[in-house]
Amino acid sequence: QMQLVESGGGLVQPGGSLRLSCAASQTIFTLNYMGWYRQAPGKQREWVATVLSAGTTNYTDSVKGRFTGSRGNAKNTVYLEMSSLKPEDTAVYYCWAKSGVFQYWGQGTQVTVSS
Repeated sequence: QMQLVESGGGLVQPGGSLRLSCAASQTIFTLNYMGWYRQAPGKQREWVATVLSAGTTNYTDSVKGRFTGSRGNAKNTVYLEMSSLKPEDTAVYYCWAKSGVFQYWGQGTQVTVSS
């Protein structure tokens, strides 16, 4: 069974940076779509970024120019470089992957932006 494991969350001051990492437990087949969602307290989960296996990226408007998604050299890994972080970026960030009709989710990692 495919598992996604995230790391890299934490507490950071406004204007700071963090890097999230996600690795899939299986690499037999390529996860063409990998990316990130987030869920802030009291809000619905929202899409943040998608990174295709070829490297193409898409972002939600609120993070464009501040967040950068990328795929790692290791198969089925994805990263999210977050800079110029704002308090409104505070959320649990979830790694997401899709292959065919199947979708997979990580357990989430907390990102808190506060002074």
